[in-house]
Parts: sequence; C-alpha cells; structure tokens
Amino acid sequence: MKLSIVSPVYRAELVLDELVERISNNIPSAFSSFEIILVDDFSPDKSWDKIVAISNNNSNVRGFKLSRNFGQHYAITAGLNQTTGDYIVVLDCDLQDQPEEIEKLFKASQKGFDIVLARRYERKDSLYKKTVSKLFYKTLSYLTGTKQDATVANFGIYSRQVINEVVKLEEKIKYFPTMVKWVGFSTTYVNVEHASRSEGKSNYNLKKLLNLALDIILAYSDKPLRLIIKFGLSIALISFLMVIYVLFEKFTGKVSVSGYASLIISIWFLSGCLLTTLGVVGLYIGKIFEGVKNRPSYIIEKSTNE
Repeated sequence: MKLSIVSPVYRAELVLDELVERISNNIPSAFSSFEIILVDDFSPDKSWDKIVAISNNNSNVRGFKLSRNFGQHYAITAGLNQTTGDYIVVLDCDLQDQPEEIEKLFKASQKGFDIVLARRYERKDSLYKKTVSKLFYKTLSYLTGTKQDATVANFGIYSRQVINEVVKLEEKIKYFPTMVKWVGFSTTYVNVEHASRSEGKSNYNLKKLLNLALDIILAYSDKPLRLIIKFGLSIALISFLMVIYVLFEKFTGKVSVSGYASLIISIWFLSGCLLTTLGVVGLYIGKIFEGVKNRPSYIIEKSTNE
C-alpha cells in the first residue's frame, strides 16, 4: 500500500526540514511506499525555496506552488488532487499536528473506518486563540445547523474513496472539514497530543475567522435566510397585535395624538430590517455570481518531482 501526506504550507520556512524528517520517520510499517505533498500557498517567506531544496534531495517529497495566496483549504484541495496513495493524511505544517500520531490514526482506520479524525483533547494554544476558536465554531454550528467540534480540524487519515469523492465537490468556497462531513462514510475520532507552535504565530486572527465563517455559512447553509423569514413573520405578528390594540383604544375613546418620536423610531427600525434583509440576500447573490464565473479554485504555478 501507499500513503500520501498532504500539508498546506504558509510561513513555514524554518520548520519544513523537521516536518519532512518526522513524517518520514513515522510512516506505518503497513505501507511499502509514501509521498509527502507540500503545497506552498504563495508564502511570503522562502518556503518554496526550502521545498525545492528538500525535493531535490528526497524523491518522496513533491512540491506545488500556487500562483497566489488562495487560502489554506484551497491549498489542501490542490494537494488532494495530486495524491496517488491508498490512504491520505492531511496535517498542518506548523508541527502542532504531530506526525508521530499518524500510526495511531492508521490503526483506528483498520477497524473499519474510512475517516479517522484527530481530536486535540488538550490544545496547546493561547487562551486568546482557544477563545476565538470556540466563538468561531459556535457561530458556525448555529448558523449552519451542524455540529462543529472545536477540537477537530484538518488532521486525520482518509481512505482513497473518501478523497475521490471530496475532490469531486465543485464548491467555489472550500472548507475541508465540512466537505469531509458532507460526503459521509464511516467516521471515528481519536484523541491525539497537540503540540505548542514552535515557530511563528497563527495566520488566523478574529477577522479572518469571522470572514471564513461567513463564507462557509453562505456556501453551505440557508439558515440566515430562514432566520430573516422568522424575524419578518415575528414583526408581522407584532404589528397585527398592535393593530388590534390600536383599534381597541380607538373604539374605547382612549386614542391620543400619535407622537413624533414613535413614528420616527418605527420608520428607522423597519428601514434597518429591510436593509439587513437586502444585505443578506445580496451576499447570497454575490456568491452565486462568483460561482457562475466558473473560475478554477486554484492555479498551480510551479511543481517539483513531477
């Protein structure tokens, strides 16, 4: 059997040598061959030069450089499309996903599971990052109507059949965990040890996470539209009750002259509701517009060991 390992690369110049060495030293004995696919997502440092140097000395390493910064999940997709293994491991390049855990994931897959996801039961991240991450996943869970686990990310082992189905998905907005969840197949979770970041800092800040969450929600859920409908119906119900109340006041002779403040507040409130509704609908239309352009999800500029 053959094992493929895919890792998206961004600002990882200083850790790539160690990443490749540790992966190479922790390939399960059941595999007769393996390949390490490193996808440089147009990193601003010298990550690509390092990938080229490693590839020149190691035929098991294949490098691909994207023509611009498309994003982590697009880089993962680019790597998946190049895999030739019977099983595929996806892990981040920062060594917080530890290659030593690959053996544990593979053993779990041999119990009849097509997908084995690594659960970071004790995350070695800062309090700020863990808080932001929890906020991200809770928002995502609510607005997509799906259960999202903040301890599970990209790290896992996947059967060839799973990856074949994932790469068929033609969504313009890529988010690997959601794509894996959508295709189904038998899945289990394995607790793994999460390492501290050895170099640099996370490229995901609160703004990027919220933008990612918005893209995912628009791509995979219509819940915002459903919430708007419920909100509109609620306002209609409240308005109907207010009409009954006003009519009752009129017929009982208790109606007073309407105030300027209440009128202005009503106008501004309803105007805000209309603008919000139009904004949400506009976002969906914008995503449809992006989709019908039929542009490629990523462009590979260079490659090694092809």
